[in-house]
Amino acid sequence: MIPDGELLRSRVVSALSPALEDALDRELDGYALVSPRNALLDSGNDRGVITFESGVATLAYHTGTDRGGPPALADIGSPPYQFELYALAAEALELPHRTETLRIPPGAAAERLAGDAELAARVRAAVADDGDERSERDAVEAFLENEAAVSDIRDAARTDALERAEEWGFSEALEE
Repeated sequence: MIPDGELLRSRVVSALSPALEDALDRELDGYALVSPRNALLDSGNDRGVITFESGVATLAYHTGTDRGGPPALADIGSPPYQFELYALAAEALELPHRTETLRIPPGAAAERLAGDAELAARVRAAVADDGDERSERDAVEAFLENEAAVSDIRDAARTDALERAEEWGFSEALEE
């Protein structure tokens, strides 16, 4: 479901806060593979997948339990973790991010996996800031997609320009 990304880091960590903070600071589009301590000695099939959108953990899935969303975070287990961080184009994650059963609330990974309330608050603040920009951008995009409204504005601007040209004595130049 998620294509291979570019490996940015792979290491065993005893705490996930620095790794999650790194993703947030990078405003990463990508994903992380998180294997708990018991999976480090096994085949590694029991791991969590966490995706990021602009650095915010957005989706969680656990390969061993086949559960998604907040329950997948609980299934990941306790440290130390093998943590692999991958960059991936946002477009490649668009479809998985629309799967509601896999989505996690902003800050949930920081709270549940890292026990870091401060980082969770930073994540929520980043989402709130981005949400304001997105809603403004969405409103502008919706307006620009409304061809009738854009056409009306062009017509009004053209009429206004012709009236001013006539007012200022440029009507002869417009006829040529």
